[in-house]
Amino acid sequence: MALGDLPLLSMMKLRLQWLGERQQVLAQNVANADTPGYAAKDLKDLDFGALVSRQSGMLSPVATTTGHIGTPVVGASLTGTAAGRAAVTHARGGEVQRAPDFETSPTGNSVVLEEQMMKAAQTQMDYQAVTGLYAKSVGLIKIALGRA
Repeated sequence: MALGDLPLLSMMKLRLQWLGERQQVLAQNVANADTPGYAAKDLKDLDFGALVSRQSGMLSPVATTTGHIGTPVVGASLTGTAAGRAAVTHARGGEVQRAPDFETSPTGNSVVLEEQMMKAAQTQMDYQAVTGLYAKSVGLIKIALGRA
């Protein structure tokens, strides 16, 4: 099993991809700050609850003997992808949408540079937090394997 197959790490990978795409959209907004008629854009937030609910099949307990109550026995006929493992799919969100324009210039441009810089800073902080969590998770796996 590759590290990317672990549900937690794959969710972090998806979040990092979303943050990278958001940074590109924000950079486009800043680049078009003086373009007449340009409407500021942003990405739709990821629905983390939907992503976790797709993974919930992997987190359910499984019986190891027939004496256990309420769960199928390991090795029994399981339904679903890869013997009960759910495939990681994209969470809802990530579509480029028009940001609400609170300020529009006389030329029709709705980019507010201060707002875009705040969003870019927040995206950078989120990216650093997720990469830190990813590094800590890999470190824990190394400790569990006795390689740290």
